[in-house]
Amino acid sequence: MFINNQFLGIEWHAWKVIGWAGNAVFFSRFVVQWLATEKRKRVVIPVSFWWLSLLGSLVLLVYGLFYLRDSVVIFAYAFTWIPYIRNIVIHYRNKAAQKQCGACHTNAMPHAEFCYKCGARLEPIPPAEISVR
Repeated sequence: MFINNQFLGIEWHAWKVIGWAGNAVFFSRFVVQWLATEKRKRVVIPVSFWWLSLLGSLVLLVYGLFYLRDSVVIFAYAFTWIPYIRNIVIHYRNKAAQKQCGACHTNAMPHAEFCYKCGARLEPIPPAEISVR
């Protein structure tokens, strides 16, 4: 299979594996998003999409910085982490602020007054808890 460090006409070494791994992780985010959307039958971007985006882009940035030393690749991945981390932070803040229905234990949005699943009135979040978050 491997002849002179080549497979499928591509020369392989540790940096090439790192670069392909970064591409694989970055590409996998689309599969995750597609499957989540198909499962819910509406457009969904799960938090794993943002984690895969962050990890894949950081691996590709390292590949560009230390192996390719190519300004185009470096610039392409140098700042992508900003919206990825911001979306991760927003996701976890939103999750922490959700209310839980006392009747059916379903999580609801912080501003909801009634449970979308069973219709029970949701208890308001005490002001002390809101300011901490």
